[in-house]
Amino acid sequence: MITVKELMSNQLYTLKPTDTVHQARQLMLDKHIRHVPILDNNGTFLGLITKHDVLALSVSELADIEPQERIEIESGIPLSEVMLTEVVVAQENTNLLEAARFMLEQKHGCLPVFKDETLTGILTEADFVKLAMHLMERLAM
Repeated sequence: MITVKELMSNQLYTLKPTDTVHQARQLMLDKHIRHVPILDNNGTFLGLITKHDVLALSVSELADIEPQERIEIESGIPLSEVMLTEVVVAQENTNLLEAARFMLEQKHGCLPVFKDETLTGILTEADFVKLAMHLMERLAM
């Protein structure tokens, strides 16, 4: 059985609930990611913010306001007010096929991954694309 641990990304970029929508947007742009776990000061998982959430909360680039004003608005919205708190998660030993089926059927873009109570990684759609590419390369040999 292949497990979630074998495919998940274990390089985590996280934010705190006191961080802002603007900080989430910048982290996502800088690191080319779409899902950011939110942790408290003790490293306890509190929730998740997604690129979709950030875009929905952001002031449109088409709005007739200056970029600095947009940044100020987004900097005034703490993640604690907008993060997803009811998040489905997986354990490292979860069957990868079951996780994939769940993500596809429920239209989840990611699953935060835990070992017991500790966040150890995140499984995203991009991880499955990388796996598909790897398998296609092997088949082409």
